[in-house]
Amino acid sequence: MLPFFRVIALLEGVSYILLLFIATPVKYFLNEPKYVKLLGMPHGILFIMYIILAVIVGSNLKWNNKTMRTVLLASIIPFGTFYVDKKFLKQ
Repeated sequence: MLPFFRVIALLEGVSYILLLFIATPVKYFLNEPKYVKLLGMPHGILFIMYIILAVIVGSNLKWNNKTMRTVLLASIIPFGTFYVDKKFLKQ
């Protein structure tokens, strides 16, 4: 389950960065919303998968509450999932 979670964390992080730093500026500065629409749904699905898998993996690895909060909070912070992968998932 851990390797699958690492892949989802990577994809969620990349989709979040693309959405925040490419699609959103293009939407507001160039008046072109299609990239937000294109990236929004995949990012949402990856976000939900990340949260569910974080809870499952966290319970399997017996993470304490602080670690679990850090991993979950990382999903809403740009580049946060990359930090989680390096600090908690890489073995």
